[in-house]
Amino acid sequence: MQLSLRLSAIADMVTEGNRLVDVGCDHGYLPVYLVLNKKIPKAIAADIGEGPLSRAREHICRYGLEAYIETRLCDGLKGIGPEEGDTLVLAGMGGPLMERILSEGRNALEGFKELILEPQSDVPHLRQFLFENGFVIVQEDFIKEDGKFYPVMKAVPASGQDDGKKAPWTLEELLFGKYLLGDRHPVLKEYLARELRIRETILARLAREENLSGEAIRRKKEVEEEKRQILAALEQYESK
Repeated sequence: MQLSLRLSAIADMVTEGNRLVDVGCDHGYLPVYLVLNKKIPKAIAADIGEGPLSRAREHICRYGLEAYIETRLCDGLKGIGPEEGDTLVLAGMGGPLMERILSEGRNALEGFKELILEPQSDVPHLRQFLFENGFVIVQEDFIKEDGKFYPVMKAVPASGQDDGKKAPWTLEELLFGKYLLGDRHPVLKEYLARELRIRETILARLAREENLSGEAIRRKKEVEEEKRQILAALEQYESK
């Protein structure tokens, strides 16, 4: 079987030999792929909805992997034990939901060696949340598929990591990804260029308006600051 570019990026970050817990598993494509390719020995495919879980079961059965992949109906990590997995995957959901799942599942979270996250909103806040809750980000990727952009990151417990990994990130690194900027990731550059065009369009429209309201003035300042941050990030592509 073949994964989407987004799921392939997630699969590539999973440490070989780890037991996987995929929360919000949808069709169960990721654990099926990883078991079929002998990258992991077993997995739990969990979802809050019976519909997605039923589709995952069908997919698992199609490949005869019932002995290796368990499906579990639960809300986040609430139905996962503290020693049941090594790699936790949260993908295809917003950053605030990920933060809720991680906060409410602290007991189970203690047993995981790595988190692989693909947030679809509020990415800078999620990065900060990880740092404030005992994790460090050690790997990042950025995928464009079907016209949409998907950031992917791997985080591990901060304990045992050297001080370089635990050093605070700059604002631009929190916004756009330290490793993506450091590697001058081409997809991030494309994303930044798109975001810059959006900000410039907004500012041009506001410049044509007369007698801006207080709210419009506030928004103009906000967009100008966002543009400055994007330009600062793009400068890193020109500095080497």
